[in-house]
Amino acid sequence: MPELPPKKTTRRPSAKKNTGTGAATPRQRKPAAPKDPDAKPRAPRVRSAAGPATRRKRPAPKKTGGPFLPLMAGLFLSLVLATLLWVWMGLFSALDLPKEGYRLRVERGSGYQAAFDRLEQDGWLRNRVLAKAYFRTLSPRTLKMGVYQFQPGISLAGMLRQLAQGEGQIVTRITVIEGTTFAKLREQLAANPELTQTLKGQSDSQIMSLMGSAVTNPEGLFAPDTYVFMPGDSDELVLRKLYDQQQAVLRKAWAQRSPGLPYRSPYEALIMASIVEKETGNASERPQIAGLFIRRLQQGMRLQTDPTVIYGMGAAYAGNLRKVDLMTPTPYNTYRINGLPPTPIALPGKAAIEAALNPAPGDSLYFVARGDGSGTHIFSPDLKTHNEAVRAYLENSRRRQASPSP
Repeated sequence: MPELPPKKTTRRPSAKKNTGTGAATPRQRKPAAPKDPDAKPRAPRVRSAAGPATRRKRPAPKKTGGPFLPLMAGLFLSLVLATLLWVWMGLFSALDLPKEGYRLRVERGSGYQAAFDRLEQDGWLRNRVLAKAYFRTLSPRTLKMGVYQFQPGISLAGMLRQLAQGEGQIVTRITVIEGTTFAKLREQLAANPELTQTLKGQSDSQIMSLMGSAVTNPEGLFAPDTYVFMPGDSDELVLRKLYDQQQAVLRKAWAQRSPGLPYRSPYEALIMASIVEKETGNASERPQIAGLFIRRLQQGMRLQTDPTVIYGMGAAYAGNLRKVDLMTPTPYNTYRINGLPPTPIALPGKAAIEAALNPAPGDSLYFVARGDGSGTHIFSPDLKTHNEAVRAYLENSRRRQASPSP
């Protein structure tokens, strides 16, 4: 196609400025820059006869990744699944505990780190980082001392939940009956499978030395009560708690004692309390019986109480107190000795100690059981009235034995 001649450009007349004087001044044109003699002339623009020029389409961007993208996605999914499986196996799968379960002992003052150490040593905690991360989500309370029992089938997560919530603790309860003897107490502790036996073969005086007491005979010096201990505690620890409690009870009662009592020391008051404890199981009668024995001491009368005779007989007592036994001298036979026996004859409770140091007023000097099954007594101020009460007791006893059992 032949080239068209270049289009002739036309100049537009410049607008005249009104300077305000009425005369128009021609517009000053800027002189054109001199042409570069070496510059090439610009080629004229050629239009297509078929119409306006069309734009060329840009090529579509090439897809990146190729076959690697599905592979990476598969690897990521596999990693997520493997992580979830690892967490589940580490926290929520059942542990292979023995059929009797597993016990974790938490000592006083120890924290969760010590508990984790023990779980790790025993083989139940295999990933400490994972366990601690999960444990923080449980909002744990302060760790309570004690022994935690974990049942078969539990997971590590279940163990951690029990610790965080203070659940699953097991305790050992020991009930020491008022009026029991120290020998019976030792038998009771030795037969308890939850206690660690450390005093086997130790004498009574050696045990008192362990307690830090100058008294060699332990009778009466341990408080009867119900105590809670952790499985695995030692028998010495149990006795120490009983001993400390009895000392605290005795000190407080001695400080609050009634005036004019015939005791020279708290230990003598403890001896009297043990006699009161053995003479009656009726709480309301303890102050009365204590007052009666104190009046007998003050008047120089012998106590003449059967429980002291029985204690002095030891293993020779077969369940029936005979007249010959009352006449046989022993250090504890208050039918034959004056004043108090040398030691307590049982472990008195708090109420008996308080009664011995705060006796009820009165004039009675004798007492005998009613014999009607009530467990109470008849108190008499003189021997004549007492003998009448004894006859009534014997009559009631014969009547009860003759009546058929319901």
